[in-house]
Amino acid sequence: MYVILDCPAFVPILKFYYITLLRDPVSRYLSEWRHVQRGATWKTSLHMCDGRTPTPEELPSCYEGTDWSGCTLQEFMDCPYNLANNRQVRMLADLSLVGCYNMSFIPENKRAQILLESAKKNLRDMAFFGLTEFQRKTQYLFERTFNLKFIRPFMQYNSTRAGGVEVDNNTIRRIEELNDLDMQLYDYAKDLFQQRYQYKRQLERMEQRIKNREERLLHRSNEALPKEETDEQGRLPTEDYMSHIIEKW
Repeated sequence: MYVILDCPAFVPILKFYYITLLRDPVSRYLSEWRHVQRGATWKTSLHMCDGRTPTPEELPSCYEGTDWSGCTLQEFMDCPYNLANNRQVRMLADLSLVGCYNMSFIPENKRAQILLESAKKNLRDMAFFGLTEFQRKTQYLFERTFNLKFIRPFMQYNSTRAGGVEVDNNTIRRIEELNDLDMQLYDYAKDLFQQRYQYKRQLERMEQRIKNREERLLHRSNEALPKEETDEQGRLPTEDYMSHIIEKW
């Protein structure tokens, strides 16, 4: 993007990219519960959809008072209005397709399928998305997609607050049921992520082969030249030529 500051009529052309990171739904759900348990709220979130906010009837609260601090995992799971359920699908999907937060707009099964397909489509259309459980591959994809290089390699930290929560198999199954759409989305995302990663790796290997072949050809052509011509090719550009290059850039 180029910006001319002394030209008021100039309108810079901006190109924006949507990107996101997805996380294993069970770990994400447990992490949000711990976050809420410590007193976090989303009271300032307007949940705007189709130009309006949901009514209290469309989006009831799970608790009374200022926050839900100290809530147990059972209480967290038992609230039918908990926005933690299938949060990743809801955040990625176009809610206007299903009447926003109006649950009576279309049947629940049809609503769920539309939201899931919308989330998948928007994920596919993103220039980049990563997975929290695959930090190194996420970094590689980001760097190759946007031609940027991070100073340090990403680290895979598995000792999170969610990882420190001990839950039995029945509780895990309950969380998976509450987040069934997120589970389906995450399986889809993992497959798409691996496809993109493999494609970028194949592309990188192909580019490296082409580069190696060109370097070998150049080396052979230099060896075939008489010594005088080789010396001529090895000369530095003249000052005039370098000035021209600098001005051009």
